[in-house]
Amino acid sequence: MRIGEILEAKASHDIVTITPQAGVRELIALLAEHNIGALVVSTDGTSLDGIVSERDVVRHLHADGTVVNNTVAAIMTSAVETCGPDDDLDQVMTIMTSRRFRHVPVVDCGTLIGIVSIGDVVKHKIGQLQFERDQLDSYVHQS
Repeated sequence: MRIGEILEAKASHDIVTITPQAGVRELIALLAEHNIGALVVSTDGTSLDGIVSERDVVRHLHADGTVVNNTVAAIMTSAVETCGPDDDLDQVMTIMTSRRFRHVPVVDCGTLIGIVSIGDVVKHKIGQLQFERDQLDSYVHQS
């Protein structure tokens, strides 16, 4: 399975982004509004400047209670691990697990085309296991 197939299967193809200059309060509002755990940081909606997650907010809140008065640029991760639409899902899943990422932006020819979350991966894996179970059940009951 390729990452592009995971993107196609997602209910929404919208990519929610935020600019580096936006405030952390705006970030929190967007996360809550869209019921998501991370946003791609982008100045134009197609480039990738970074990624920022709930974890980033919590970690900075612990260190500095005034984090909500900062900008996204102050708490975002700039060195972002990305994948492409032709990348193998199992390889990306291994990277997500070993490096403890929950979200990986998908970039094609330098342009942001989506984001894959650990939830997307789990949903696919569960669907795959259910399909295999149904196939085995059908085979066993054919006899």
